[in-house]
Amino acid sequence: MEKKTLSLCPICLKRIPATILEEDGKIIIKKTCPEHGEFKDIYWGDAELYKKFDTYEFVGKVEVTNTDTKKGCPFDCGLCPTHKSPTVLANIDVTNRCNLNCPICFANANKSGKVYEPSFEEIKRMMENLRKEIPPTPAIQFAGGEPTVRPDLPELIKLARDMGFLHVQLATNGIKLKNINYLKKLREAGLSTIYLQFDGISEKPYLIARGKNILPIKQKVIENCREINFGSVVLVPTLVRGVNDNEVGGIIKYAAKNVDVVRSVNFQPVSFTGRVDEKTLLEGRITIPDFIKLVEEQTDGEIAKEDFYPVPSVAPVSVLVEKITNDRKPVLSSHQHCGASTYVFVDENEKLLPITRFIDVEGFLEIVKEKIDEVGKSKMQDVKVIGEIALKLPSLIDLDRAPKSLNMKKIVDLILGVLRSDYNALAEFHYHMLMISCMHFMDAYNFDVKRVERCCIHYATPDDRIIPFCTYNTLYRQEVEDKFSIPLEEWRKMHRMGYND
Repeated sequence: MEKKTLSLCPICLKRIPATILEEDGKIIIKKTCPEHGEFKDIYWGDAELYKKFDTYEFVGKVEVTNTDTKKGCPFDCGLCPTHKSPTVLANIDVTNRCNLNCPICFANANKSGKVYEPSFEEIKRMMENLRKEIPPTPAIQFAGGEPTVRPDLPELIKLARDMGFLHVQLATNGIKLKNINYLKKLREAGLSTIYLQFDGISEKPYLIARGKNILPIKQKVIENCREINFGSVVLVPTLVRGVNDNEVGGIIKYAAKNVDVVRSVNFQPVSFTGRVDEKTLLEGRITIPDFIKLVEEQTDGEIAKEDFYPVPSVAPVSVLVEKITNDRKPVLSSHQHCGASTYVFVDENEKLLPITRFIDVEGFLEIVKEKIDEVGKSKMQDVKVIGEIALKLPSLIDLDRAPKSLNMKKIVDLILGVLRSDYNALAEFHYHMLMISCMHFMDAYNFDVKRVERCCIHYATPDDRIIPFCTYNTLYRQEVEDKFSIPLEEWRKMHRMGYND
């Protein structure tokens, strides 16, 4: 197996040819810069799983673009005409200020000496830009820095809701959410989900990454959410070899114990920045298959390799739903090697039961693909198709292995509710389950243009661009922040307050 693509030189960041190939049961990316020599990295830690995920490839299309194709991907962002996925989740960095001073962070205002903090009106314009996409961007995440240091965050959340964003998410370290009244204020403004930085279940990861043990703060956030009946928290561990890779199973078990509040755990293997020698890179790299192996080992097989599917595996379902409802929806058409996930039920003893153990997922996806061309012609035809799917669903369900809280009718109704895009059915579907996922964001060493072109998680910027996640962090962040920043001291004088106030 050998594929050709384009990548970046990790030193000069120029675009260079790259080869993706199989080597010793793994997928490797190799490239040579004329000036800085050869580079080798692990692209995917399991060649067998790489090939399996390849079968779920789904290429989308973008109908609204903001920039022209001039230099070629990834230097025309964006979105440019070569991009293939509309925005499913948009990030807006509302500040680079933070109420932590983590040893591993070099980008916050304290370290850089500059404050990047778009105005309320600039953020409004960024959101308007996102809603002009076809289909309009449905979900937005306010990030940073630490977004809660902005006093107008509740107003930004409310504005996002008023502008039609269905899902408004907050990426946070959780420190300010210790204040339950502030948490209530965010919920009342329309906050959908808390995307909670969560390094582990012991103090070690926090001491290394944050300089102090802030695990009790994370636990307090969960307690506060439970107290005010806010049941949508995503735990977000940055996975680092030798720091918290031995806590993967423990983090999942913690989520299961708090499944009334925690809806998902989204692991993110660390990206590499700066100069990294090949030995450090190859030994430290955690790819999605490596993560899946850690899950299987540390849950004693309760969740296994076979339970995980790539993100675009659900794309045909989105297409079918769009045709049934006659309503344009963003399709999860990201690259098949960008992310993986599974859903698990948590029983009364906190045992984990992946949905794949009692539903034939492959069979369901095949039925969906068969029916796509039959829907959208008439309401009568759509009713007929849904009826045919309903008749076939029981044959895909092993009721003996299903959770005791679910009967056949309940499972079928939940699935049909999803196909009809019934929000209440979707909410109930998620309420019963915990999503375990992994997104492997790229850096300059494992950069693949073909993955970038299919990215569906984007950043909106004050200059009206929409930039894919990995290119923003690898190529554009410094440029954008430099252009729209002011010196820290000047910012302090303007606001007449302490930096961390």
